[in-house]
Amino acid sequence: MRHDTSATVSTASEMPPLPPSVIGWREWVGLPDLGIRRIKAKIDTGAKSSAIHAYNVRVFARGGTEIVSFDLHPRQKNERVVVSTEAEVLEFRKVRNSGGAVDTRPVIVTHAVLFGRRFPIELTLANRDEMGYRMLIGREALRGRFLVNADESFLGERWPLGRTGPFDSISLENHSIPSHE
Repeated sequence: MRHDTSATVSTASEMPPLPPSVIGWREWVGLPDLGIRRIKAKIDTGAKSSAIHAYNVRVFARGGTEIVSFDLHPRQKNERVVVSTEAEVLEFRKVRNSGGAVDTRPVIVTHAVLFGRRFPIELTLANRDEMGYRMLIGREALRGRFLVNADESFLGERWPLGRTGPFDSISLENHSIPSHE
């Protein structure tokens, strides 16, 4: 009897999708590509897109690519902590804000870490200083990944200040961020 001894290597694109995880109506989220270890996000199934707090937004060209630089306060009710970051602009999108007005916002694609999963997420940039949460996660980011239990909060992680997030134990999904080069 002959046995096949060749090794099979699975890549992220060949892996089956993970079953949806149950998350609460608010969760801690990491955005490691933007230098944000954790940010409290409201899970908003009424919103199609996701948004993050941004101010000092500046769009410019670098080597033929549109880049947006921005600052944000990752902690609620704390303007002392500032993260300055930049990302490639995916597009500009018209979004209806909470007051019903339509804004045109830059959209970026980055990675989010939630409930131990690392996945690409499109984020619109908006000044959310007056809003309760610095980040909203909408249906597009949730679809196929998460189910929301509206009675619960922080089912993924309860991160006291000073602790690090679960970036070392993340599950790669069969998604990749498109290159815009």
